[in-house]
Amino acid sequence: MGHLLSKNGYRLKKKTRKLHHKKKKKRNCFLQGPCMLCFIVHSNSSGLEDDSDHLEAAVNGCRHNSITGISVPGVGGVSIGAAAASKLAERYATLSSPEDRSKFLLSPRELAIWEGQGKNLLSAVPAKLIPPPALFRTAGVSVTVPIPVPVPGCTSEYTDMVCKRKCSEVQRCTPCKQPRCAFAAPDGGVGGGDGEAASNSETGHCHLPLCPLPSSSSASSSASSSSSSPADGCCSLSLPADLLHSPDSSPCCLHHYDDCQGRSSDAADHLSINHLPSSILLKVLSHLTVKERCLCASLVCKYWRDLCLDFQFWKQIDLSGLQQVNDDLLVKIASRRQNVTEINISDCRGVHDHGVSSLASHCPGLQKYTAYRCKQLGDVSLSSLATHCPLLVKVHVGNQDKLTDGALKKLGEHCSELKDIHLGQCYGVSDEGMMALARGCPKLQRLYLQENKMVTDQSVRAVAEHCPELQFVGFMGCPVTSQGVIHLTALRNLSVLDLRHISELNNETVMEVVRKCRNLSSLNLCLNWSINDRCVEIIAKEGRSLKELYLVSCKITDHALIAIGQYSSTIETVDAGWCKDITDQGATQIAQSSKSLRYLGLMRCDKVNEETVERLVVQYPHIVFSTVMQDCKRTLERAYQMGWSPNTSNAS
Repeated sequence: MGHLLSKNGYRLKKKTRKLHHKKKKKRNCFLQGPCMLCFIVHSNSSGLEDDSDHLEAAVNGCRHNSITGISVPGVGGVSIGAAAASKLAERYATLSSPEDRSKFLLSPRELAIWEGQGKNLLSAVPAKLIPPPALFRTAGVSVTVPIPVPVPGCTSEYTDMVCKRKCSEVQRCTPCKQPRCAFAAPDGGVGGGDGEAASNSETGHCHLPLCPLPSSSSASSSASSSSSSPADGCCSLSLPADLLHSPDSSPCCLHHYDDCQGRSSDAADHLSINHLPSSILLKVLSHLTVKERCLCASLVCKYWRDLCLDFQFWKQIDLSGLQQVNDDLLVKIASRRQNVTEINISDCRGVHDHGVSSLASHCPGLQKYTAYRCKQLGDVSLSSLATHCPLLVKVHVGNQDKLTDGALKKLGEHCSELKDIHLGQCYGVSDEGMMALARGCPKLQRLYLQENKMVTDQSVRAVAEHCPELQFVGFMGCPVTSQGVIHLTALRNLSVLDLRHISELNNETVMEVVRKCRNLSSLNLCLNWSINDRCVEIIAKEGRSLKELYLVSCKITDHALIAIGQYSSTIETVDAGWCKDITDQGATQIAQSSKSLRYLGLMRCDKVNEETVERLVVQYPHIVFSTVMQDCKRTLERAYQMGWSPNTSNAS
């Protein structure tokens, strides 16, 4: 129908007769849409608003849904005069429905008159009454149909644009398929830019530059390249592969794609971790060990070397296990880093008293000192630390044979802020040094002794009297008795008590400690053959805050486990390994009756069948049962999760 409204009505009539006898060719506009209204307007003047709106509404009402764009070329033509045009506009304004308006404009009588005179329907109306379509109205154009919007600068060329039938040399260009990331701009149009693709980091969308409509000025240059190379004027940030190879894709949508990819790769090449703020880089490097920072990260570049020398990394120095560490290195660290607050030199065989003394003299702010298994160190190093570092709060010097009471006396004299001390397997320590330490360090909270053969009940009594803030106490393997342990009932803040392998520990003392120490949460009674079912029953009844109870190799039976499940509502961990009298009955009943139990150790309880444990594992999945078979299964599962697989070749 739209072809009947073109310039040469008679010629098109003859063509339509011929098309009845042969297959019609597909006739497309320059925007690849079926042409229904190919008309020509030659005017840059703005028409009357009312009449223009009416005529534009009529044009829009006759538009088919498949139309994706309208070309508005310019023409000449004979007009019928302003009076006739005004009358036509008045008659058109009285019509209400779009159908009536269309019938009015396309009535056979009017068409016959205009076509008989060789005139176009719309050429009969003055051009000022027909404003440019909305597609070309302003520079900041906004459209509602999914077609590309002309960039600023193309709006002045709409008068030169013609239908493809009238000008075959016009560039063939299908509408751009906008990617899904395109969105409406604040002004109502499709988001775009001036040729640069900008991304929106908050919404995840991107502003895409849009392709301009083709013009006659670029027709000659694009005629030969339209089929093989993309047209200019459209850039997409990223296009999926199916869109790149789709037959429906517009060549202009693929233009500059390679350029965009090149710019993206160039931008990625310029990105570097060094562009991060130094505070973030320091946080990243803090997860590395001292060895990794010194031998790896500091060798990357000068910037990283300076970051690795930051004072924050040298406030807490962990040199444990590094055999290359010697006295000279400690001297250098001490001379350059005077703000060291924590150092760990455990298992450093090359460090001697001289290096530790030099470190202590240069680091008066040292607070935590750890030196496990440094058998070459003696009283000189610890005495120097006590003299030069009065702010010490933690001293862990386990397994140092040369350490004696003299160093403990220095700690008691100068380190009144000491809160945590570990003297396990320091065989030269006796009651004299422990009593001096207890009197000089009233803020002590953690005290651990292990197999200190010269520490007796006097030391236990001294720490119980002078250190009321003690929370963690351990006397594993020390020659203390129930007479000394009973003094621990004065410690109201006591929460963890380790009484493993106390040769003369009776049930009454343990029960009294549990009754008096209401904050006790962990009690370790392993390797004490004197602990029986009655003691465990009292512990289950009186231990209102108790969560962990360790009874390995104690003289208990099923009645102890049954009492725990029946009387305790807080105990979560029970370890009854190597208790030969535990059977299936005790394991089953504690699992059934206890509401708080989460771990039950049955290692080498030979009277507990593995089938019973398998059934309990399925029936009570919230409880971890520890046996030889169950622990092996869990170890194997963890190995599989970490990527281990059995070597079938070796197995065969």
